[in-house]
Amino acid sequence: MYESTIRMLRPNQTASRVIEQVRKGATPPLQSRRGRARLAPFLTCPGLAGILRGTVLTKAIVREPCRNFSDGETSVDLGKPDYDLALRQHEAYCRALESCGLSLIHLSADERYPDSTFVEDTAIVTERGAVITRPGAPSRLGETDAIRHELSNHYREKLHEISAPGTVDGGDVCEAGNHFFVGISRRTNEPGAAQLARILESFGYSSSLIDIRGLSNILHLKSGMAYAGDNRLVAIEAFSGLKEFSTYERVHVNSTQEYAANCLFINDRVLVPAGFPGVQRQLEDLGYPTIALEMSEFQKMDGGLSCLSLRF
Repeated sequence: MYESTIRMLRPNQTASRVIEQVRKGATPPLQSRRGRARLAPFLTCPGLAGILRGTVLTKAIVREPCRNFSDGETSVDLGKPDYDLALRQHEAYCRALESCGLSLIHLSADERYPDSTFVEDTAIVTERGAVITRPGAPSRLGETDAIRHELSNHYREKLHEISAPGTVDGGDVCEAGNHFFVGISRRTNEPGAAQLARILESFGYSSSLIDIRGLSNILHLKSGMAYAGDNRLVAIEAFSGLKEFSTYERVHVNSTQEYAANCLFINDRVLVPAGFPGVQRQLEDLGYPTIALEMSEFQKMDGGLSCLSLRF
């Protein structure tokens, strides 16, 4: 829908080409007077406004699962993951990221850290700066070394860190435009959340702290929510009464579809876990193009779609 909309307005430029041109440094269409005048009537299309304004993701850091992936941390009892199947699912995930316009930075698998494929937990990346986290599981503390090295190539003086006694997992941090929701959980503690809030404020962002320690069905905040752009959240039933979400339009996820709340909005598309048609249908009815991906082996290790990449 979005590509045909843009094609009508600019015959030689589809949404994918807008993304590619912004990646190469071109001025986003809504940052020019002519572009704003031509495209303003079409900004109600989900996801389109961000692309045209230039809030386009262009890169992602990914890390292949290591052979001892099944030795990682998990709070669920869904069986032991199949390593070869996990590799195939990860490969499909990477192809999906590339189809959304991202250039991938591949880090080598590291058997010292069985959970290291879940790179999202090691950093918070924004347009204005990045933060190296301090993961809440002691076994994961060393995972940040490779991420710090890679992000220093992209952020330099805008790279901050969470320090002890604070702990933060990236899975507890949801960016919603210029506002961040930060979960206080089994992995992210109050000192860490407070440190992160101060760093985000120095970047010019506001934040809200949400205590999820009383919820046994999710490990991280983003296990139960995602930001869809356009002031819209995807959220599980347990979040329905949160005052912090009251100003947002919500896509409600019922208890049988909870795993699909961790969907991933990238430029003009949405990645959703396969096997949850209710959530996928709701998003498609709202106009979001979706890509369904098999995630069974990562689900066994508490992992979701957002966990497998750092996008910026």
